[in-house]
Parts: sequence; structure tokens; C-alpha cells
Amino acid sequence: MTDRPEIPVLIKAGLVHVQFETIHPFLDGNGRLGRLLITLLLCAEGTIREPILYLSLYLKKNRSAYYELLDRVREKGEWEIWLEFFLTGIKETAEQASDAARRIAALLEGDKKKIESLGRAADSTLRVFQYLQRSPIGAIPLTARKVGISAPTVAKSFEHLMRLGIVRETTGRERHRLFVYQRYRAILSEGTEPL
Repeated sequence: MTDRPEIPVLIKAGLVHVQFETIHPFLDGNGRLGRLLITLLLCAEGTIREPILYLSLYLKKNRSAYYELLDRVREKGEWEIWLEFFLTGIKETAEQASDAARRIAALLEGDKKKIESLGRAADSTLRVFQYLQRSPIGAIPLTARKVGISAPTVAKSFEHLMRLGIVRETTGRERHRLFVYQRYRAILSEGTEPL
């Protein structure tokens, strides 16, 4: 039994991140690994079940404040201001992830309903649609192999998906075409654009 109070997991994650960044043990990859430690700690402590908290975008967006606050902790011991910044980042990132998850769920449900209106073609088209949720850019031969249906059936399914406005063809060619589930991909990519 210990008389030390338990440190809340989010505070612990903020402290671990600063300490790792201060030690900077590797020649390359310290920043990525330091950010990954946050997510791994939250998973290990049971705070999150899946590694879905992507704090890197917040830190990139606030890069100058981030570096300044790391220096202030190292040079002056100003832990409180760092933790306030870190916890704000966790809150903003969690809210963005939650919002994106709600929008993705609504998009998928709406698009599924469109596909279900196809009648007989709905079954194979739904299988292609489910594959696009794992890989939002699809080619006919690869999708046919992954889904386990014939290439002509996959091609027809992509035609249905295009007609319904769910996917678009990106190459403009007759052969070796690529199809993208753009609205889904756009939600997944939010915030990853260069600053």
C-alpha cells in the first residue's frame, strides 16, 4: 500500500510526454514516438479502447506554443501551464474525433440506404461498399479478390455506386480505373492537410 495519491491518467500522459521529449533518446523519430506514447498510455490504462486519439494534429497546429511550453517546463519547471495546454489539446482532439465518428456513421447509414434501394444488385454492391469502408480507394481486380466476387460484378457495383453519387472514378480511363469514396475519405483526412 502506498500513501502517494494516484495521478490521473491524462496528467500522467502529459508528464510522460514532456519527460520523453526532454530525454530525447533517439537520433530520429523522438517526436512521433513521444506522441505515440500518449496514445499507448491511454490504451494501457483503459482510458480508450482503440488508439484513435490523434494529438499530433493539435500539436502541429500549435507548434510554436508547444515548443515554447516544453522549454518552459525544462528551464523553469512550469508544469501547470504545460498541463493546461496538453489537456486542452486532449479535449479538442477528442471532440473532433467524436464529431467525425458521428458524421461518418451518418454518411455510412445514408449511403447504405441508397444502396438497399437497388433491389437485386444491392447484395453485391453492399459488399463492395463495405470493402470501401476499409479501403476508400478501390480498383476492380483488387476489390474482386478482397470481396470474393467476380470482377464484372464488382465493375457493375462500382457503376451503381457512381450512379448513386457514393463513389467517383478518378482516372478517366476505360481500363485500370480507380474509384474513391470521396466524402468518407474527406472526413477521415480532416486536419491532415499541411499548414
